[in-house]
Amino acid sequence: MNVSQTIETEEDLLPCLHVKLYHPQQSSNSLYGLIPLGERSKHPAEDPLRLGRDGQACTVALLDTRVSRKQLAIQAYYTPRSRDMLFRIQNLSQRAQLSVNSSALDYLEVVDLPDKALIRFGQYEMLIIRESGEAKASFEVEFEVLTVAPSRETCTCEPSVTPVSDTVING
Repeated sequence: MNVSQTIETEEDLLPCLHVKLYHPQQSSNSLYGLIPLGERSKHPAEDPLRLGRDGQACTVALLDTRVSRKQLAIQAYYTPRSRDMLFRIQNLSQRAQLSVNSSALDYLEVVDLPDKALIRFGQYEMLIIRESGEAKASFEVEFEVLTVAPSRETCTCEPSVTPVSDTVING
């Protein structure tokens, strides 16, 4: 048996960002035509993962004229206190505000992404979930389209509660 076949490789232990996309008018996935849905794609850790309308400047392109040419960037990084690959997100749009778990980011502002984050811009919602791995030089990204807005799925309110009617029946 060849030594290269028995050594565990970095590709086996890649961290992964699971990105779940939602837009209220996403019928037939026409907005996501340029995104590899349901597949993991490898991305070099030193390059920001950019999302926007411009397929030349962005790693991930949305087919939507309401999205900025460069909407956002996700950058991998490490700290001396953690062995995990961490991520931060930056708003690249001068016109559209970006929110991360309800905290607003203006143009070029940056915030660390928690292990699970709800990102909003325009009418888009993205649920990003970080899966740990041991690789240092790259990570994977997997895109999926949700049929229900992630903000509704993560709502803590009881779905069985019905609103009170305006009319009161006295018995």
